[in-house]
Amino acid sequence: MLLDTHTLIWFLNDDAKLSKNAKTIIEDGDDLFISIISIWEMAIKISVGKLNIDIDFANLPQILTELDIHILPFDFTDTEIYIGLPLLREHKDPFDRMIVAQAIRRSIVLVSADKKLDAYPIKRFWE
Repeated sequence: MLLDTHTLIWFLNDDAKLSKNAKTIIEDGDDLFISIISIWEMAIKISVGKLNIDIDFANLPQILTELDIHILPFDFTDTEIYIGLPLLREHKDPFDRMIVAQAIRRSIVLVSADKKLDAYPIKRFWE
């Protein structure tokens, strides 16, 4: 399963917005991934003051290892899928679209609260 950026942030911050099912998957699951795109997104938002997380960002690799969450790279084939995605009026976030491209390419379930992602040919898990 591929965790959306907000899913990981809500888990790290022990945020009540995280569904119980998503929390259980993170705590008990295996074959969990976080996109390098999510890590970039977090770093960008932290650097411009739009995101606070309850951990030291420098400790994120260690925390991911402890949770058995693997970092999923973004490569050229992912960009080809990204180019082919429809640009939906209601969903233009480039970070989300890159993560969707990764989920499509790998036929992996995306753990996300974002119902707008249902417009893409992916499986989304939340509740």
